[in-house]
Amino acid sequence: MPTTSDWISGARPRTLPAAVAPVLAGTALATYDDALVWWKALLALVVSLALQVGVNYANDYSDGVRGTDDARVGPLRLVGSGRATPGAVKAAAFAAFGVAGLAGLALAATTAWWLVAIGAVCVLAAWFYTGGTKPYGYLGLGEVMVFVFFGLVAVVGTYGVQAGRVTGPAVWAGVGIGALACAILVVNNLRDIPTDAVSGKRTLAVRLGEPRTRGLYVLLLGLAAVAAVAVAAGTTWVALGTLGFVLAAVPAVRAVAGGARGPALIPALGQTGLAELVWAALLTVTLALGR
Repeated sequence: MPTTSDWISGARPRTLPAAVAPVLAGTALATYDDALVWWKALLALVVSLALQVGVNYANDYSDGVRGTDDARVGPLRLVGSGRATPGAVKAAAFAAFGVAGLAGLALAATTAWWLVAIGAVCVLAAWFYTGGTKPYGYLGLGEVMVFVFFGLVAVVGTYGVQAGRVTGPAVWAGVGIGALACAILVVNNLRDIPTDAVSGKRTLAVRLGEPRTRGLYVLLLGLAAVAAVAVAAGTTWVALGTLGFVLAAVPAVRAVAGGARGPALIPALGQTGLAELVWAALLTVTLALGR
C-alpha cells in the first residue's frame, strides 16, 4: 500500500508553482485594473492546482502502464515503482480532475457558461498528454500544449473571470508564464532523453537532441524576461522586477546550459518552477508599486 508520503511525492509538488504562478499573475493584473474578485481568484487557483495534480497522476498512470518509467531517473512514479496499482493512480487522477471540474462549474455559473467548454478541453488535454492510443506528448507537442493551457489560458482566464475582458498585458503575462511552464517541461524531458529515446517516447527534447534542447531552455527564459518588460512597461519598477526574475533563474540556467545530465538536472526542475513563481510574484509587486 502506498503511504501518504508516496501520494504526495507522486503528485510532484515541485511542479505546483506552475499552477500557482498563472493565477497569481492574472490576479495581479486584475488588482491593478481595479477588477479583483477574490473568491473567483481562489476558485481559479483550485482549478489550476487540481488540474496540475491530475495531469501528474495521469502521466504517472499512462507512462507506468506503457513501461516508459521502468528505468526512470527522476522523482518517484507510483505505477512505475510498483508503490501503487495503475487503477488507484488512475482514480486519483480523475478525482483531481473532478475537483477542478466542480470549481470550474462554480466559476462558469457566476461568469459565463462557455467556460465549461474550455474546462472540458483542459481536462482532455491533460489526459491525452500521455494517455490514449496516440498521446501527443509522445509526438513532441507537449511544450505547445503547456504553453497554451498553463500559460495563455490559465493567465488570461484568471484575469478574464475577474475583469470580464481580455487585455494586451494579460496576454503578455500569459506568454511569460507559458514560456516558463514550457521550460519546466523542457528540463524534465532533457533529463529523460536517454530513457525516453529507448522507450519510443519522442518528446521534443528527443527530437531536438541535447544541445538544441538546452538552447531552447535558455530561449524560453529569455522570452519570459521580454514578456515581463512588456507587461509592466508602463511602471517605473519594471527593471527591478525583471532583474529579480533573472537572478532567480540563474541557478537553473547554470545547470542546464552547463551540461548537467540525469539526476543532476532534478534540482533545476524545482529551480525553474521557483523562477516561474518569482516571475509572477515580482509582477505583483511591480504592478502594486507602479499604481
